[in-house]
Amino acid sequence: MIPNFDKNKKTFFTQTLLHWHATHHRPLPWKGEKNPYLIWLSEIILQQTRVEQGLPYFEKFKEKYPTVTALAGAPEDEVMKMWEGLGYYSRARHMHAAAKFITHELGGIFPKTYDGIRALKGVGGYTAAAIASFAYNLPHAVVDGNVYRVLSRYFGMEEPVDTTAGKKLFARLAQALLDESQPGRYNQAIMDFGASQCTPAAPECGACPLRERCLAFEKGMVNSLPVKSKKRERKTRFFNYLVIRQAGSVFIKKRKEKDIWRNLYDFPLLETERLPEKREDLTGSEAWQQTFGETAWRLARISQPFKQELTHRKIMALFWEIEAGASFEPPQNAWLKVRQDGLSEFAFPRVIGLYFRQKFLPLEIF
Repeated sequence: MIPNFDKNKKTFFTQTLLHWHATHHRPLPWKGEKNPYLIWLSEIILQQTRVEQGLPYFEKFKEKYPTVTALAGAPEDEVMKMWEGLGYYSRARHMHAAAKFITHELGGIFPKTYDGIRALKGVGGYTAAAIASFAYNLPHAVVDGNVYRVLSRYFGMEEPVDTTAGKKLFARLAQALLDESQPGRYNQAIMDFGASQCTPAAPECGACPLRERCLAFEKGMVNSLPVKSKKRERKTRFFNYLVIRQAGSVFIKKRKEKDIWRNLYDFPLLETERLPEKREDLTGSEAWQQTFGETAWRLARISQPFKQELTHRKIMALFWEIEAGASFEPPQNAWLKVRQDGLSEFAFPRVIGLYFRQKFLPLEIF
């Protein structure tokens, strides 16, 4: 059952949002777009990404790959390099795979139904509803963080938004509120309202057109809604990157295992339970000996620790700069030996980008 819901409350909410949006339109290059490929591209980029950060990526992807077939035909390393710095790299891998599916299995025609869109790799319910409503005016309500916040506050809903029951409840409510005569415009209105008016912190309640019927405002619950049931503990991992140089070249590898940063490049890695307190803790380890064996090496420098925060992980990384002798051979065939001035052609995780920018590695890569 949907709480605090009646026809008058629905009509007031929906009409007020549409009226508000008519005078608070935020111009962005994908708004008003009817090309489903470009809508899809913008929605994938904006997943877990602020508009300000995602905007330049949308523009460069649109220019580089103006059609879904152009994206499908691009090499994976090129796509990952284009995505570099945006984070959550599985989005790029799934997007590229979906583009190939559309091109090779659907004849280059983007799906025209909600179910067809939803079946694409990396597309969830929210993204499918957004594309279906914006491109084809299909009556599917979007439910994202902005929508959860607006609905939970207006209706005074304390059901956690991160539970299965809560998600189903909010999805039913969102669909019931949808103006099916103009679903695209309504979906854009509620998302914009949450992004600029009913914000997570310091919402503009004093100038809110929904205030007179907002239960959170009436009960003083604005700052406590929406409710989340749990916060996942963030695990810290400790990476020791071996920056092994040999005659003007350096060794890198592609991350292919099912782990963070899959299909990005990094340096050979020794992961430890904590950062070493002294160099012998690592150089005297069995893993180090397996890497270098009896060949000559010289430890030139150890960087300061670098940190990268992920959703469920925190990465602490040290970079061990090593000069390897001419006889050194990588213990794994997966390693690549590349010229130092060619590193800019590869997509690296952000933590390695931070290391490069601090210039602990004397390379001209930008």
